[in-house]
Amino acid sequence: MLEIADIIRAAGPAYREAYGPRLLPSHRRALDDLATCRTAARGGHLRRCDHCDDLQYQYHSCRNRHCPKCHGEQTRRWLDRQRSRLLPCPYFLVTFTLPEALRSVARSHQRLVYDALVRAAAETLLTLAADPHHLGGRPAILAVLHTWTQDLRYHPHVHVLITGGGLAPDGTRWIPTARPHFLFPGYVLSPVFRGKMRDAVRRAGLLDQVPPDTWTCDWVVHVQPAGAGQQVLEYLGRYVFRVAITNN
Repeated sequence: MLEIADIIRAAGPAYREAYGPRLLPSHRRALDDLATCRTAARGGHLRRCDHCDDLQYQYHSCRNRHCPKCHGEQTRRWLDRQRSRLLPCPYFLVTFTLPEALRSVARSHQRLVYDALVRAAAETLLTLAADPHHLGGRPAILAVLHTWTQDLRYHPHVHVLITGGGLAPDGTRWIPTARPHFLFPGYVLSPVFRGKMRDAVRRAGLLDQVPPDTWTCDWVVHVQPAGAGQQVLEYLGRYVFRVAITNN
């Protein structure tokens, strides 16, 4: 079967010649790692069967998070760990999407903007949850960053799995949501999220690179019930250690 690594080895040199100056260091490293994953270039180890003395040489993997052949075991361990942390309560999936006007800045300053995006999403939910008018407690949250859509368009967004309730400020009791299938209205979350992102972009010194009307338009925050959280974990687990393009 033709693999991503075969394509990179065949077309990589021409691709680098054409686009090399525009590639981020992380992209160049990914190309190098995927091309050499489980090849002699990475060395390996020799296994001997303690029953028949058969010898097998196995090349080392690259462990790059963008490699479609790596991280299967890491994904399984991550899912097992997160499943064990699920609480016996309803869950919700909240998706925070970065507006199109901010995406070129995000692409050029990934570490700064992605960090700000995840933090702003989490802080927005914690801020609303702490308000007694909405919940008056501290929920448990799990945030996962995605940067592409199913058709591979650049589309930074954060999925947050959040409990339908939270721990009271004094830590003595659990406060459930007023309605089991309703968390917060998206129109309340949106301006808080927008404000926190604006503050983060200003602190990073990138505010002059963003069109001013970005901070007055509506931002997309989508809230939906997630049952006991199991199915959302399965969905998120596909992307924590996996990538958009698989060998299949």
